Amino acid sequence: MQEFEHIGELNPPARLLMAPGPCNADPRVLRAMSAQLLGQFDPAMTRLMAETQQLFRTLYRTRNEQTFLVDGTSRAGIEMLLCSSIEPGDKVLIPVAGRFGQLLCEIARRCGADVHQINRPWGEVFTLEEIEEGLKKVSPKLLLTVQGDTSTTALQPLEGVGELCRRYGAFFFTDATATFGGNELAVDEWGLDAVASGMQKCLAGTPGTSPVTMSPRFAEMVRGRFHVEEGVREASDVDGPGAIISSNYFDGCMLMDYWGPRRVNHHTEATTALYGAHEAARILCEEGIGNAVARHKKHGDALLAGIRAMGLKPFGDQAHRMNNVVGVEIPEGIDGEAVRRILLSDFGIEIGSSFGPLKGRIWRFGVMGYNARRDAVLMTLAALEGVLLRLGMKLPAGEALKAAWAFYDAH
Repeated sequence: MQEFEHIGELNPPARLLMAPGPCNADPRVLRAMSAQLLGQFDPAMTRLMAETQQLFRTLYRTRNEQTFLVDGTSRAGIEMLLCSSIEPGDKVLIPVAGRFGQLLCEIARRCGADVHQINRPWGEVFTLEEIEEGLKKVSPKLLLTVQGDTSTTALQPLEGVGELCRRYGAFFFTDATATFGGNELAVDEWGLDAVASGMQKCLAGTPGTSPVTMSPRFAEMVRGRFHVEEGVREASDVDGPGAIISSNYFDGCMLMDYWGPRRVNHHTEATTALYGAHEAARILCEEGIGNAVARHKKHGDALLAGIRAMGLKPFGDQAHRMNNVVGVEIPEGIDGEAVRRILLSDFGIEIGSSFGPLKGRIWRFGVMGYNARRDAVLMTLAALEGVLLRLGMKLPAGEALKAAWAFYDAH
């Protein structure tokens, strides 16, 4: 029998999380998550579920009835929407210019899709003309996009894409994990059919729930695969004409009925995570989604001003950069991983590296959620400058903070 005397009380180290996610959670969210549990069909619980749905409709700027949480990180929301909509052999079109476009290809293939890609170098975005050409050539059932790919910091423009999808008969999905709450996202106005996101970035929550929304036509398409498991199935339940959804946990039909008036007994709700999502959404609605987007842009731009003043080169097309993630090319002669290690060990600040062709080439700074604020930006710039000076890089000492302060004075 193993001895566990050496395992002490849980006491994580203090960190300022300035990587592309997670960020530090808002203390109000953490307090909400310390509340006692409720049974999943307690009227108080179902009221909280309904309130959470309405809060996320407001943030998503949608009237979609089918707006709810999937228990699991943002990838769970993505998998639920794709698993519930893709039948084996369905053609899907995926623009790929980073790691998370590749992830959509991976998930779609596992759902049995006939995957067609259009490709650009990592860090670039697609034009409407390129997307239209792909839709015309492939005639897909779904167009799967990533609004903001944190691996590259690029923000894919989505306005006008919904109109193209309607013209060519495709459903329009986007992964908004890294953008929702800190960048413009107008679900109804832009004609989005399905969106998945996560709590741990611009929403200042904790990983573990994925807010999703489905347009009425998307929900109707999913309903064509309706099936209720034995044990909770009623005599009036009739299977839909489509193929049964391969995952029970990510069955969109049963989840719609779990969150809807029927309250079908599908799974035990992640109560504590729901409390956190409810509070995070409430806080953001109180601030106003437009104000939150402006806040993320302000502090992301302030960090960028300091980075440039330090003599560092931002990565990628800055005209299409996410408000909340800044990519920086690692200077020649500097060990990028050593910088990250020292920032973490000596300052308690975490920043990110990247993947694939950008691995070892760039750092990624997240300025999002609770950390999209002035003191977090200034502390990060000061610490980065100190570490680079310690490692022997020649740079204009003090100019990064001066530039950030000047930016804040002007805004």
